[in-house]
Amino acid sequence: MLAGFQNATKIAELRKRILFTLMMLAVYRVGVAIPTPGIDGQALAVFFEQASSTVFGLVNLFSGGALERFSIFALGIMPYISASIIIQLLTVVIPTLERLSKEGEVGRRKITEYTRYGTVGLALLQGLFISIGLEQIRTPSGGSVIFDPGWSFRIMTVITLTSGTAFIMWLGEQITERGIGNGISLIIFAGIVASIPSAITSTIEFVREGELGVMVVALIVVMMVAVVAAVIIMERGHRRIPVQYAKRMVGRRMYGGQTSHLPLKLNTAGVIPPIFASSILVFPTTMAGFSDSSWAKFIGDLLAPGSWLYNLSYVTLIIFFCYFYTAVVFNPTDVADNMKKNGGFIPGIRPGQRTAEYLDRILSRLTLSGALYISAVCILPTLLIGFFNVPFFFGGTALLIVVGVALDTAAQIETQVLMRNYEGFMKRGRIRGRTDRR
Repeated sequence: MLAGFQNATKIAELRKRILFTLMMLAVYRVGVAIPTPGIDGQALAVFFEQASSTVFGLVNLFSGGALERFSIFALGIMPYISASIIIQLLTVVIPTLERLSKEGEVGRRKITEYTRYGTVGLALLQGLFISIGLEQIRTPSGGSVIFDPGWSFRIMTVITLTSGTAFIMWLGEQITERGIGNGISLIIFAGIVASIPSAITSTIEFVREGELGVMVVALIVVMMVAVVAAVIIMERGHRRIPVQYAKRMVGRRMYGGQTSHLPLKLNTAGVIPPIFASSILVFPTTMAGFSDSSWAKFIGDLLAPGSWLYNLSYVTLIIFFCYFYTAVVFNPTDVADNMKKNGGFIPGIRPGQRTAEYLDRILSRLTLSGALYISAVCILPTLLIGFFNVPFFFGGTALLIVVGVALDTAAQIETQVLMRNYEGFMKRGRIRGRTDRR
C-alpha cells in the first residue's frame, strides 16, 4: 500500500493534481493573514481570547484562526456549510428540490447554484451583524476596536467578508475539480491543522513551567494515538447487508444472479451532529456575554463548557442530530424500492415494505452506536481538561474532521493510483496471465 502511494508522485496527472491542491491551500493560508482594514487587531485578539467558549470560538476554529485576526477570510467557509445543510434539509421538505436531487448531473448543478446564492446571502447577513457587533466591543481601557465606526465601515466590512467567503468557495470548487479530494473539506482541514504547531508549543511551555509532568505528557500522547486509531476504525466501520439479484432474460441473454452487498456506515451523519450541537449550545453563552441581565449570566454560567449540564446537553443533542441527519440522507423506503425495481432482495426478507423495515431497524442500531462514539470523542477534551486541569488541544469535532478528511483524500489518491498503475499495490511488479503459465 505504501509503495502505491509512493507511485503517486510518478504519475504526471496525479502529481499535477496534488501540486494544484497544495497551491490553492497555500493561497488560502495567505488570505487568512491579510487583515480587514479599519480594525485594531491587537485589541480584537484580546477580545477573542476571552470569547473562545462562545460561537466566535467555533467559527474561529473552522476559519483556521481567520476570525481571531479578522482577516478577509474571517467568515471562513461556515456560510457555505450552513447553506449546504439548509438546502439539503429543504430537499426533504420542498418537492421541487427533491425532484432536482433525483435528476442526476443537471439537478445537482442546479442545487449547487442555489447553494452558492444561499452562501452569498448568509455571508452578507453575517457580515452586517458582525460589523455592527464589532462597534460595540470595547478594549480593557474603554476604547473601541474600530478606528472609524459608522456605515462606511459596515459596508466595507460586509463587502470584504462576503468577497472572501465567495473566493474560498471558488477555491474549494477548483480543488474538487482540478485537484485531489473534496475542496471544501480540505480547506477546513488546513485551517484546523494550522493550529497544531501553536498547540505543541503551548504544551512544551506547560512542561517547562512545571504545569505538566513528562509522564502526563507521555500518557496524553499514548491516549492521542489510541483515540486516532479508534476514530479510524469507527469511521471505516460499516455493516454489509447481503443482496441477491434474481436472474432475468433480456432478449436471448440471461442477466443477474450475482450476489452483492449494501454497506451501511456506522457513522452515516459524519461531523454534522457535533457541529449543530455546538452551535446551539454556545448560543446562550454568546448572548449572555452581550447582556447585563443576571438571569442571562446565570444561564450562561450553567451552560458553560465543562459543566455537567453542558456535557449532558451536548451528548443528548449529538444523539438527536445523528438520528435526524441520518434520516435525511438515507431513506430506507427509497433504497428498498430501487432494490426491488432492479430485481434485488435481501435473503430471508421480502422485497418492498419488509425490506425497508429491516433496513430501518439495522440503521437505527448502527446510528445509536455511531452517536455514542461521536459523543465520546467530542467530550474527551472536556473530561481531560477537568482531569489534568490544563488546556487540551486534542479531540472533539476537529479530530473527527481531520481524520475523516485525511481518510477520504487518501482513498481518492489510492483510487487514482490504482486506475493508472496497478504495480504499486502488488508485491510483484507484473501480473501473470494465462499465456505466462506455459
